[in-house]
Amino acid sequence: MLGAVVVIVAGGAGLGYVGWLGGLQPAAAAEARPTATATATRQTLVDTAQVRGTLGFGSPTRVADRLGGTLTWLPVPGAAVRRGEVLFRVDERPVVLVHGAVPAYREMSAGMQGSDVRQLEENLRALGYTGFDVDDRFTATTTTAVRRWQQALGVERTGAIAWGQVVFASGDVRVAGAGGGVGEDAAVSVTGTERVVTVSLDVERRDLAPVGGAVELVLPDGSSLGGTVAAATTVVESSEGSGGGEGRGGEGAEETTRVQVVITPADQRRLAEYDRASVEVTFAAERRDDVLTVPVEALLALAEGGYGVEVVGAAGGTRVVAVETGLFAKGLVEVSGGDLTDGASVVVPS
Repeated sequence: MLGAVVVIVAGGAGLGYVGWLGGLQPAAAAEARPTATATATRQTLVDTAQVRGTLGFGSPTRVADRLGGTLTWLPVPGAAVRRGEVLFRVDERPVVLVHGAVPAYREMSAGMQGSDVRQLEENLRALGYTGFDVDDRFTATTTTAVRRWQQALGVERTGAIAWGQVVFASGDVRVAGAGGGVGEDAAVSVTGTERVVTVSLDVERRDLAPVGGAVELVLPDGSSLGGTVAAATTVVESSEGSGGGEGRGGEGAEETTRVQVVITPADQRRLAEYDRASVEVTFAAERRDDVLTVPVEALLALAEGGYGVEVVGAAGGTRVVAVETGLFAKGLVEVSGGDLTDGASVVVPS
């Protein structure tokens, strides 16, 4: 509760105000308070929200052995595996990475049709094998191309692709680790090859991260980098409960619904020194385009309620103009109403 309220009537305006928004002063202090001016400006006003995120290669995906054998070779963690390269070996048989959205789910051989066949043929063409039409049919010419590819891989030239001989992924991958060592059952975890930022948000804050939305990243060295929201997925996160109770995820576990946001940084080259790091992510919480703004300090609390600003006239006098307030952001406030115009000088305490 403020201890003193002084009602001052601005000459010629017919409006009374009780003081600057930042705090009210007794009459003598109010009259002596030094002031300055600022310019009312029409601009885009953006309110922001900052959260912590993790820079890395994203959540790993497990690639299980479908050939049914023992892991005999895998790349070192951190190695990049590109289209046509061996991801790991099972009983010395290569499991090869290829690109595609549909996972391998069956053997592919002559006479079969489907989107997985088209994916296989697209990869064969990309790897330099030709002599067939890229479509969804596994024909005799496809068989010939597969045999040539198998010969290059050093495996039996069957002309058919066994289930588990290839792994379809959306692009090249980075080896994150193995579920077992050499000599054990095969299971390899992989990520993408480009660094991304992941953020976990409360469900009620999902609107902060529309897919395609722009964000700002602050790196560990203090520099800034733009980014774009690539995905926002609702997930259930499980954690150990502190009270010893039994959660749905198991004894002592608690489950919370969150939104996992994946952000693509604008420039991968600037991230080369980071395998994993904490970054600050700034989201646009609210945005107003082409609005009139003044500094928050320019607002006056009017005696009759609401807010106004003191406008400096051309002859040097001032008058109080009542305004409606909108978005507050970065020390500015959206104002409308009255006859306040872009470029007008308003009084602020200095």
